Amino acid sequence: MSLRINDTAPDFTAETTQGTLSFHDWIGDGWAVLFSHPKNFTPVCTTELGAMAGLDGEFRQRGVKVIGISVDPVESHVKWKNDIKVATGFDVEYPLIGDRDLQVAKLYDMLPADSGSSSEGRTPADNATVRSVYVIGPDKKIKLILTYPMTTGRNFAEILRAIDSLQLTAAHKVATPANWNQGEDVIITAAVSDEEANERFGSFERVLPYLRKTRQPAL
Repeated sequence: MSLRINDTAPDFTAETTQGTLSFHDWIGDGWAVLFSHPKNFTPVCTTELGAMAGLDGEFRQRGVKVIGISVDPVESHVKWKNDIKVATGFDVEYPLIGDRDLQVAKLYDMLPADSGSSSEGRTPADNATVRSVYVIGPDKKIKLILTYPMTTGRNFAEILRAIDSLQLTAAHKVATPANWNQGEDVIITAAVSDEEANERFGSFERVLPYLRKTRQPAL
């Protein structure tokens, strides 16, 4: 069955570059990003892992843990980290999951069940669909899913922007408009009456009968 937003993120136990971990226990009570890669030592993914490493402080500031996964064994990940450092200048300090038996890729519906049981002999094209990002909330529910083709590097600034929106809208009865960024006006949800809106936000602008904007509340 395909995973959807608000589904519980499947739990698993796996070997990583930081030892064996149980995914839900590792997430704890905070937010997490799981992002996947079709193969080690591939050009686009090398830049992506470095870009994520360069933004590690931004994710930590938001209370978000980061974990990567590639359909390759842990020992290959360790070697790959050296190339990532050379290419991008950043050390990968977040854990990387070794998915030698394709367990996690199948669990997250990134590969079909009949894909075999080993990463041996598989090419990047065989794993082309292992190119997803999952943002997971403290309740272990999937809040966002993004899937990219192999030739398009991911925009991690957009993932941070989406997390800002997810965390804000989880704490307040608001939504964020198109192209919203931290600090900009937000939309008051339909579940909030005008009277409650005045109490919660102080004031608001009615753009349309169904569209009310107000200043972003503090987290």
